[in-house]
Amino acid sequence: MTPSSRPFPLSYCAGGYETLERLDRLYGDRAPDMVCATFEFPTAAMRRFAQVHPAGFCGYPDPAERIAWWDEHLRERAAVRDDTVPSAYLTEFDQGLYGGLLGGEVRFLSDPGMGWVSSMVPPLLEDLSQLDALRFDPGHPWFRRYRDQMDVFRRGAEGKFGISHFILIDGLNFVFELVGATETYLALTARPDAVRRAVDFAFDLNVTVHEAYFEHVGLVEGGTASNMTGWTRGRIVNESVDPFHMTSVDDFERWGREPVERIFRHFNGGAVHIHANGRHLLEAVSTLEGLKAIWLGEDRGFPSSFSMLPELKRRVGDVPLIATVPVYRDFVCALDRHELVGGVRYVVTNTPDADVANRLMDRVRDYRF
Repeated sequence: MTPSSRPFPLSYCAGGYETLERLDRLYGDRAPDMVCATFEFPTAAMRRFAQVHPAGFCGYPDPAERIAWWDEHLRERAAVRDDTVPSAYLTEFDQGLYGGLLGGEVRFLSDPGMGWVSSMVPPLLEDLSQLDALRFDPGHPWFRRYRDQMDVFRRGAEGKFGISHFILIDGLNFVFELVGATETYLALTARPDAVRRAVDFAFDLNVTVHEAYFEHVGLVEGGTASNMTGWTRGRIVNESVDPFHMTSVDDFERWGREPVERIFRHFNGGAVHIHANGRHLLEAVSTLEGLKAIWLGEDRGFPSSFSMLPELKRRVGDVPLIATVPVYRDFVCALDRHELVGGVRYVVTNTPDADVANRLMDRVRDYRF
């Protein structure tokens, strides 16, 4: 891909086609010398959200108000020429949609620090003996609401920013939704056949949900807008292996690999996030067929991914990593000392402002090994 002379279709993406070219080198070519960066700074929209929406449970927000908030937030950082394709995230359906489609009670939660309203559901079933009673109805109110919100977001974002894909809840994540984590882990031994049926059900449900996303939202210049990767060529999904963070690699190989690779094959691959307590999975996850990138999560009580990035990159080989830099000055120091690791997209938090971000981005583009 080379930069085009055509106007870029998203006006809030200052980097335009150069941004896509750089991200395509990172995720498509797995270029070991590629250094990409996203610079985050607090916007006035985020500060206002925090003032109006305290942390805690809330109702389902008006989609028109939510896309207006995203517009304001992304417009404030539209002058930043970093490796970001700006996109709104469907936070309202981040997790609760899946259980809600099967009759679960969807509960919404405000996160002032993120500007998000996310969702979850309490376990749907008493135990997996009730699994065969589950049915997905495409006319369900929550599926209509999901499609309607995507349409509202698409109209509000058109010509300015993308709409990100959102997390899959499949595999054991879906069994968590049905009976909770403890019962899921017990069922791996006590009722493995029921777990497998639940995982198969989850595959079909997730395909339906995310085919609807690609139907209603579509692609940006042949790729998927992503709050995780920024942008990746093709129809890419956002996968989670969280249930295996507290289990073994053997458990992942037995219960996690096949469902992930199956849905990666249905689409054009995907990205996976791994939290700090799941770093023992890195070698196994890095060999997933169809994997585009691994996002490294940060968790209290663990060293930051950025502080041990050379080791983590060695463990995953040429798989691109996405690493948060929780202390802005740490990134600047590594840049000054020429200590950045290649094959990584750095998400630098607490950047002072857009001007600082652009000055740093000039140096990132010029970075050579």
